[in-house]
Amino acid sequence: MIEEMRLRDLGVIAEATLPIGPGFTAITGETGAGKTMVVTGLGLLLGQRADSGAVRGGAGQASVDGVWIVPDHGPVADRVREAGGELEPLRDGIAELFVARTITAEGRSRASVGGRAAPAGVLSDLADELVVVHGQSDQLRLRTAAAQRDALDRFGGEPIGAALAAYRETFEHARSVGRELQELVDERDARAREAEELRAAIAEIEQISPQPGEDAELAVRAERLANAEELRSAASAAHEMLSGDGDVPDVGILLAECRRALERAHDPTLEELATQAADLGYRAADLAQSLSGFLADLDDAGPHELAAVQERRADLGTLVRVHGSVDAAIGLLESGSARLVELDDDGARIDRLTQERDAAASLLDERAAALTTARITAAETLGAAVTEELHALAMPDARVVVAVSPGAESASGRDDISILLAPHPGADPRPIAKSASGGELSRVMLAIEVVIAGVDPVPTFVFDEVDAGIGGAAAIEVGRRLQRLARSSQVIAVTHLAQVAAFANNHLSVVKAHDGAVTASDVRTLEGAEREAEMARLLSGMPDSDAALTHARELLGLRAQTD
Repeated sequence: MIEEMRLRDLGVIAEATLPIGPGFTAITGETGAGKTMVVTGLGLLLGQRADSGAVRGGAGQASVDGVWIVPDHGPVADRVREAGGELEPLRDGIAELFVARTITAEGRSRASVGGRAAPAGVLSDLADELVVVHGQSDQLRLRTAAAQRDALDRFGGEPIGAALAAYRETFEHARSVGRELQELVDERDARAREAEELRAAIAEIEQISPQPGEDAELAVRAERLANAEELRSAASAAHEMLSGDGDVPDVGILLAECRRALERAHDPTLEELATQAADLGYRAADLAQSLSGFLADLDDAGPHELAAVQERRADLGTLVRVHGSVDAAIGLLESGSARLVELDDDGARIDRLTQERDAAASLLDERAAALTTARITAAETLGAAVTEELHALAMPDARVVVAVSPGAESASGRDDISILLAPHPGADPRPIAKSASGGELSRVMLAIEVVIAGVDPVPTFVFDEVDAGIGGAAAIEVGRRLQRLARSSQVIAVTHLAQVAAFANNHLSVVKAHDGAVTASDVRTLEGAEREAEMARLLSGMPDSDAALTHARELLGLRAQTD
């Protein structure tokens, strides 16, 4: 529930603090005093769109701060912590949540949740768990099929919730399978061409049979063969220097003599150098042998090998031009085979998906029927309960029927839900959009919320002039119902009727200052004589009228009797 709300420079309100708390809070005041700004401020805390027109004239920005009492575990706490905010522990399982929203005169908006800046979307997420707001626009919304279906589903509780969840799971699966099947059928020709092209590419790669790194090795080999004479001359000269061919001394013999001379000295340092000379001799012999092999390879190679290498490079070049690199061609050979298996399986996949689609459609039929059955059962109970509530709301002859009829398939089922009202005996039930006046619609909406709250409580209800278009005995019954609703939920009602305000356990008054502005001192909690005077003003426009005060006391007595 919301414990306290502070408004600054919002509409005609310069500054106001509203202590709300549990139970039923009634907010009254003269026309233009700023009562609806309370609902506007609460809407801002709940993530509704910010309107710079709500900023008080001459002010740079408007601000709203709220303190909510929430469980320290659950969806609200989880969302706050996910947004980086914190809760202030109060007692076991209960915590305070501080929420704020500012709007600048230029239209910029900022929000904070649990002491941390957050997008307005976080406030909207919290609103889904914290509060239900009803105003004149919400009465219009009740006329829509979607709102009427949501009301029935809320009332139906777990049976409808479970049936709807099962239906939606199958609905999404059926849509997914259907899309995949349709794409496969639509792209069959394109996929057949892809398979043909892929098969030809794989055949070409397999025929050439490239090896990893082969193109680089062939480039080196071609360079060597193209410069064979120059390489042979260089290698031969080097080999002669190492092997002692011709007039050049043998390096190996010289290094051996060097080693023996050093060893004869019997000096540790020279012995170590002798070891190095021996190592150089071995390495010279290895180098001479490598040069011999290089020369032998050049002697074995001839123009025919260079031609073969160039031809192989040309084959690999074909793959490079098509696939970008030899490695890419090898990769396609590995991955393309799997893709080809998939493409060649299109016919079988279409058959499998067709069977899966038909099975999903059959299961969807079953689950849609189960959802419809659950809704029909709940609709009968809801209609009877709302009818009973309307009898208590000064509509003794009214009858409400919640009709469930076949409708277009959607993620919400295959049902059209219509709340029908027969306001008089003998009248056929008709859609409330056509048969209910503004006052009747207000009472139907309230009756629905009272009934639903019995099975699906909401932490906070906010009613903005839910009593519009009614008065007298009907208004008294609206007050009683709001008081009853407050037994399981926090109720905040902006009202202009004393008959409704009388049933509140917390009465706040928004009063114009002498200059037409509203200051913090003009929003106060009314008790005793002050409350009686405000009730008298609501009844007659004269707060000091003896007759009105007497009537006000009678109304306040009704609340005591109901308690």
